[in-house]
Amino acid sequence: PHGLQQATPIAISGTVLIGIVLFFTLEKLIIWRHCHDAKCEVHGAAGPLILIGDAFHNFVDGFVIAAAFLTSIPLGIAASLAVIAHEIPQEVGDFAILLDNGYPKTRALLLNTLSPMATLPGAIIAYYFLGATQEAVPFILALSAASFIYIAVADLVPVLHRQTGITSTFRQLGLMLAGIGTIALFKFVH
Repeated sequence: PHGLQQATPIAISGTVLIGIVLFFTLEKLIIWRHCHDAKCEVHGAAGPLILIGDAFHNFVDGFVIAAAFLTSIPLGIAASLAVIAHEIPQEVGDFAILLDNGYPKTRALLLNTLSPMATLPGAIIAYYFLGATQEAVPFILALSAASFIYIAVADLVPVLHRQTGITSTFRQLGLMLAGIGTIALFKFVH
């Protein structure tokens, strides 16, 4: 919504769609390097690839958070909470991949703790870059929205559909409504 106030709806919607296609393509490129043979070359390189990819991802997260805060404090808080919510399970998964690739627990934990530090340089660069070019902010926010939409559609919804019990369905609906309520609360307070 904030992006739509600063640019045309067609430009923002187009940026979201381009972002979704971009994230789909990037994920496909990563999957193409995946193999199921434990001795293939890709498995040996998985640890460094995960760390580099995670550092880049965290750098972009910093960019997204800064863009959101430059737009409004409530939007910045909402973006920060969304990033934290998706980072925790991702970092746990990255830690497991590092362990699976033979990293000792201490080294895997240390390396996995260092990659999120790329968030700060991303935020600082974004703050100065986007502060000077305010017209780019809506498009950065649109790409951010695209990343969260893509994660939800590609990763989260299929997992949620596997849980078919009535209790888990109501829990899922409750959490979705709580998320919507949180965003609505930020909008109301703002």
